[in-house]
Amino acid sequence: MDLGLNYNRPLVMHIDLNSCFATIEQQANPLLRHKPVAVAAYDTPRGIILAASYEAKALGIKLGVTVKEARMICPEIIVMMPDPDKYFDAHRRFEQVLCKYTNEVTPKSVDEFVVDFTGSIAIRSGISMEEIGRQIKQDIRASLGEYVSVNVGIGPNRFLAKLAAGLHKPDGMDKIDASNLRRIYSGLELIDLPGINYRYAARLNLAGIYSPLQMLDAPLMQLKREVFHSIVGFYWYLRLRGHEVDTVDFGRKSFGQQYAISQKTTDKHELSRLLMKLCEKAGRRLRKQGYQAGGIYLWLAYEDRTYWAKRQQLRTAVYSTQDIFRQAQSLLMATPENTARATNIGVSIHNLQLVNPLQLGLFDDTRLDTRSLAVAADRVNDRYGEFTLVPALMANMQDIIIKRVSFGQDSTN
Repeated sequence: MDLGLNYNRPLVMHIDLNSCFATIEQQANPLLRHKPVAVAAYDTPRGIILAASYEAKALGIKLGVTVKEARMICPEIIVMMPDPDKYFDAHRRFEQVLCKYTNEVTPKSVDEFVVDFTGSIAIRSGISMEEIGRQIKQDIRASLGEYVSVNVGIGPNRFLAKLAAGLHKPDGMDKIDASNLRRIYSGLELIDLPGINYRYAARLNLAGIYSPLQMLDAPLMQLKREVFHSIVGFYWYLRLRGHEVDTVDFGRKSFGQQYAISQKTTDKHELSRLLMKLCEKAGRRLRKQGYQAGGIYLWLAYEDRTYWAKRQQLRTAVYSTQDIFRQAQSLLMATPENTARATNIGVSIHNLQLVNPLQLGLFDDTRLDTRSLAVAADRVNDRYGEFTLVPALMANMQDIIIKRVSFGQDSTN
């Protein structure tokens, strides 16, 4: 099979907000502008930097370094804790701007969107995609603030649009199509390609492929059989040529939450309280998406660098926080005694099944109807704020396991 490049007009746009969290903080507080600013998961020395302003990045402070390391590089750096409500508000404003141009707007994370202009009124009058991109940049600044900038990438598929969006940061705009694709690839490394990590790069190297151009020119069968050992090789063959393979939604596989324990502990009662809140957060997401779960997974990490985990398939699917916690609690109680203190705890629920419409259960409309109770509690918390109504075990935990904002799987912020 020899499928050529996609010569169709590039109508997909990838837009991401530059240094999202740090930039939003600088927009909100003018005193922070033009200064090295970092947003960290925690402001303790071992806290991880989630976002750095471009002033901080210029000094070498990037995503993933610790607060201690950042302060060693720049003692004057301003380290802030995340303010999720502020970022979600920016996300909503960001989306509202894009929805003025087309209905085909797909959020990839809090700071990036994919916009498909196929069939959009915006392109019917002969306006170029570059002109639309420039107008979007202006509209975003008008809506989010003058200090906010975005990168715009244009391509015939999502992959090339995302690649284009990362070429010239910050505040860049680039287009990749059949006319310049080979030239763009010639200036990049394998790990510059979205979705190619060091593990994949090593696989490609073993097959004699050391650059994006060599990957583009590799035969389909080589990618399928020698490199990826699956149909994934075919997807990369298409993706690199500008053909769309990333719009397919394969469905969510699980919902999970984890927490780095600030006060390390061996106390299972304290771990139970943390676990309840994790189960509530995961359960809320599960119910919001209309699922129930048939499996649960619990893991703990300890200060001596040991790790414990257990997965369990359930006889009866779980839906409410109470039911999820009951199953997770039974796994927690089964953990072996450990003199080392726990440093991290995580829970995930999997084997998802859609529950819309909900089947009538034996205990519906009785005091044992945990589904109805869960739905009612979710409605209260939706209206009055997260954790307004909580189980007794979670009392006085408002500032523990605080709300976090997730990036996309391959987001570079």
